Amino acid sequence: MTTVLRLSLRQLGSRSRLLLILLLAALPVGLTALILTTGTEGQESNGFFVYTVLDALVIAGALPIVALVLATASFGNEIEDKTLSYLLLKPVPRWLIALPKAMAPFIISAPALVASGVVTTLLGASSLGVAVFVVESDLRAALAVGAAVLGGALAYSSVFTWAGLVTTRALAAGLIYVFIWEGLLSTFLEGIRYLSIRAYVLAMLHGIDENSFDPLEERVIELPAAITGVAVVTVVFFLLTVRRLRKMDVA
Repeated sequence: MTTVLRLSLRQLGSRSRLLLILLLAALPVGLTALILTTGTEGQESNGFFVYTVLDALVIAGALPIVALVLATASFGNEIEDKTLSYLLLKPVPRWLIALPKAMAPFIISAPALVASGVVTTLLGASSLGVAVFVVESDLRAALAVGAAVLGGALAYSSVFTWAGLVTTRALAAGLIYVFIWEGLLSTFLEGIRYLSIRAYVLAMLHGIDENSFDPLEERVIELPAAITGVAVVTVVFFLLTVRRLRKMDVA
């Protein structure tokens, strides 16, 4: 398993992918810094910061797209190069192949995404003049963002690793899923929030630190449901990946 993980990390950690991750992760931080220097009326509000920066850029933007780019390539490269059969011919349980393949995109993406969310939150908390963000709660708000983004990265990595195994057009399908299901439908249809990773992340933000993320109160599901959702999505799609590997023709 360690060999597969090491090879997967090397494969996914190309210079172009790492550059894309850094650019996407830096975007919310850069926008927050820009707002600080050109702040106008209406921008220095808790709701603006939560919805426009944290939700739109970090949670609905950088988080799923970074996970998508990495996780769909985890098996996708082997399928494209027709080398997956050599991996499947190894006399090891399929879960020992699926696990490192799902872990690799998470290991690469999670640090940058968590850092982006935490730094963005601390910048907004300390410098935007938001009344809800007092000094004593800055750390709690940042920890809430870090924990929520971490859970979202785990769930997205599991889903998109499976997608990269079942279709060669996983990147296109994933973009449709991110922008339609996660971006639009989960925003306007309340029932879908129980089936949305983005909704789970937002619920974790609010559940961990209700004071700092009070604007989300009308949009989030219950914290236990969100944590359960992340766990169920991660496990179910990992098992689907294992099942797919077992049924694939290696001839």
